[in-house]
Amino acid sequence: MSSFQDDLDDLESAEDFLRYFGIPYDPRVVHVNRLHILQRLRDYLDKEDGLDALAEDARRARYKALLELAYGDFVTSNAITEKVFKVHKEQAKAQEGRFVSLDSLTVRGFTVTDSGKAG
Repeated sequence: MSSFQDDLDDLESAEDFLRYFGIPYDPRVVHVNRLHILQRLRDYLDKEDGLDALAEDARRARYKALLELAYGDFVTSNAITEKVFKVHKEQAKAQEGRFVSLDSLTVRGFTVTDSGKAG
């Protein structure tokens, strides 16, 4: 009889995890976001307190719930919006100061007004 931890150790891809836990998934979503899904699962697991103290069935159920949550994040969003990896976080931080207000735009002597019309 294999333990839950042994089973986890044998899983390699996002698809392996989703199949193991019996979570239906869209292969297109997983294909584009597989590493992001696994990293998000890791992030969620890292925030869990007392996970190792749970009985194996309860631990398995919690992993499944967190994997469903991680997968769901990318069904309704995308990797850039979710900012799972450091590169996305740094990119978002760099772009924080790049906002240009509509009021500051002028095109060859025309200024855009509040109504959105050039004047």
